[in-house]
Amino acid sequence: MFAIIETGGKQYKVLSGQKLKVEKLDAKQSSIIHFDHVLLRADDASVAIGEPYIKGAVVGAKVLREAREKKKIVFRYHSKTRYRKFKTHRQPFTELEITKIY
Repeated sequence: MFAIIETGGKQYKVLSGQKLKVEKLDAKQSSIIHFDHVLLRADDASVAIGEPYIKGAVVGAKVLREAREKKKIVFRYHSKTRYRKFKTHRQPFTELEITKIY
């Protein structure tokens, strides 16, 4: 069984037992989160498609950790004008383990 959930403005295809990184959520480590924005749920026999969400469908996940991604470099350059801007960015994320798809 798999499902497609929406969180942080993005959509993710999830399976039970899968680990994934999503945009940072307000949750403590080793707590359980329930996602009710389920767009699609499918198993061997049937497929349920939401309009836009499936009523009563929930995906449970356990929070493994919160951290920040590796450093990304943002460099802007204009030739012949001595224009150079150097910045860095680290995006925060929450790592989850999908426990159950209801």
